[in-house]
Amino acid sequence: MKNKVITVGCDHAAYELKQKVIAHLRERGIEVIDVGTDSTASCDYPNFAHAVCKNVQDGVTELGILICGTGIGMSMAANKHRGIRAAACSDTFSARLTRMHNDANVLCFGERVVGMGLACDLVDSFIDAEFEGGKHQRRVDMITEIEKNEMNG
Repeated sequence: MKNKVITVGCDHAAYELKQKVIAHLRERGIEVIDVGTDSTASCDYPNFAHAVCKNVQDGVTELGILICGTGIGMSMAANKHRGIRAAACSDTFSARLTRMHNDANVLCFGERVVGMGLACDLVDSFIDAEFEGGKHQRRVDMITEIEKNEMNG
């Protein structure tokens, strides 16, 4: 995924891991937009989920990465955004398949769940995979239709 840009955000529980993930992405030659947080001071994760998702929605970046304590809160907040398909993953198989089959555009995971090595493997699995389309496109379209109906148009 060279010449791509990825937006990354986290809350206080994942600041240290976010820094390592960003360094890993940059080592791979991937440009990163870091939307915070910038410390371990307590903060509210929905704000950072919104910032990452807004960049994906607006086409500033194709993909986003959100990190919190477990990845669950971030994925819940991210999935409230139209057009966002966020997945909380803690194994590389799921991280790869959520791109290939679900066309996920935001990866979520937790610093308290995965270590640095696995976090980088999750990121690599996610960003190196591509959506397969075909029968999977029909299913993604079904999700989009539900989104339209449930999010008022």
